Amino acid sequence: MQRFSALSVIAKALGSNKGWQAQWRDASPKSRYDVIIVGGGGHGLATAYYLAKEHGIRNVAILEKGWIGGGNTGRNTTIIRSNYLFEESAAMYDHAVKLWEGLSQDLNYNVMFSPRGVLMLAHNIHDIQVFKRHVHANRLAGVDNEWLTPQECKDFCPPLNIDASTMRYPVLGGALQRRGGTARHDAVAWGYARAASALGVDVIQNCEVTAIRRGANGAVIGVDTTRGPIEAGKVGVVAAGNTSVVMAMAGLRMPLESYPLQALVSEPLKPIVPCVVMSNTIHAYISQSDKGELVIGAGTDAYTSYTQRGGLHIANHTLDAICDLFPEFRRVRMLRSWGGIVDVTPDRSPIVAKTAVPGLYVNCGWGTGGFKATPGSGNLFAHTIARDEPHPINAPFTIERFRDGVLIDEAAAAAVAH
Repeated sequence: MQRFSALSVIAKALGSNKGWQAQWRDASPKSRYDVIIVGGGGHGLATAYYLAKEHGIRNVAILEKGWIGGGNTGRNTTIIRSNYLFEESAAMYDHAVKLWEGLSQDLNYNVMFSPRGVLMLAHNIHDIQVFKRHVHANRLAGVDNEWLTPQECKDFCPPLNIDASTMRYPVLGGALQRRGGTARHDAVAWGYARAASALGVDVIQNCEVTAIRRGANGAVIGVDTTRGPIEAGKVGVVAAGNTSVVMAMAGLRMPLESYPLQALVSEPLKPIVPCVVMSNTIHAYISQSDKGELVIGAGTDAYTSYTQRGGLHIANHTLDAICDLFPEFRRVRMLRSWGGIVDVTPDRSPIVAKTAVPGLYVNCGWGTGGFKATPGSGNLFAHTIARDEPHPINAPFTIERFRDGVLIDEAAAAAVAH
C-alpha cells in the first residue's frame, strides 16, 4: 500500500497528481472465505479491518450491493459524541471516540476528525433536568460533559440566538461535550477500505446477497449472491437499514423498524458555526463542513419506509427550527437534501451480538447514531466474530435483552426524535 506523508502529497502535487495508486483492490469473489461481512459501509469496513489487524483473520470478504460508502455512511451528518445516559452506552460510544482521536494515524488516511465540540440545547425545564442528569451520569462514568448557561452557550457559539423575546423556544442552557465533533464520512469509508484491502481483505462491490445458506445442523455455511455462491465459516451482517431484510434470509425476525432520516446542506458560507449545535426539542442540528456548507439534520419520519427520502414537511419543520436558532441563516439557500434508512430498536440502543444461528452475527439498530460509533462498532464486532463471544463493552447489547427485559433505554439521548 502506498503510504501518505506530507512529502509524498507535495511531490504528487508538483507532478500534476500523476501516479497515484488505486486506494483499494476492486476484488472479485473467491469461492470461500473464513468470514464474510455483508455491508460495505463504515461499520462493515471497520469490522473487516480490525478482523485482519487485531485478530489475524485476513481471508475476509466485504460484500456490498452497491458501492463502498454509498449507503448510510455517505448519507449522514457526521456527528461524533459519546455523552449517552447509561454506562453501557457511554462506554460503547466513548470507545469509539477514543479510536476516532487516533484514526487518521492508524489508517494513514486523513479522516478529518475535528473535535470542535457538540452543544445540545435545552428549551424547557424538562430539557434542563434531563441534560443535567446526563452531565452527572457522564462524569461518574468518566465521560466529559458539562452544563452551560445561555450566555455561555452563545460565547461558545457566537451566531446562536439566545434572545428569548424573539424565539418560540428560548435557549435555557446547554450540555457541551468538548471532545465531540465531526469527521469526513467518505474519507472514513475510503480509509477503512484502503487499510483493510492492504491487509488482504477482498472489498467486493456490486455484489448483493440474495440468500444466507445454512447446513444440515443449522449453522451458516455461506451466502448466495448476484455474483454466485460463496462459502464461509462465519457471516457478519452489517446492513444498516436493510438488516431486517438480510436477516430474514436466515429465518430470523429482528426487533427493528426502518425509517427515513433526512439531511440537508446549504450553499457554502465563510466559517461561522464553530461547533455542532443540536436540539432534541425542536428536532434540528447543524454544523459547518470544511467546504463551508451548513450541514443540517432532521428527525426521522413518523412512518416506516425504505424509500431513502423523507416527507417534505420534515425538512420544512427542521429549517423553521434552524432559523429560530440562527435568524441570520433565513436567506441562505439549500443546495440539496437526501435521506438514509435507519433501523431502530425498541430501546433505541444497538444490537452487536451473536445470533441463535451458529456462525451468524449481527450489528444493527444504531438509529440516528451510527456514524459516531463507526470505529468502536467495527472494533467490537470484529472481536465478537473472531472469538465467538462479545467484548465486555458490547456484551449488554444482545438480541435477547428484548426477551429478558434487560433494556438500555437511550431514547432521551438521541439528538433528534426517533
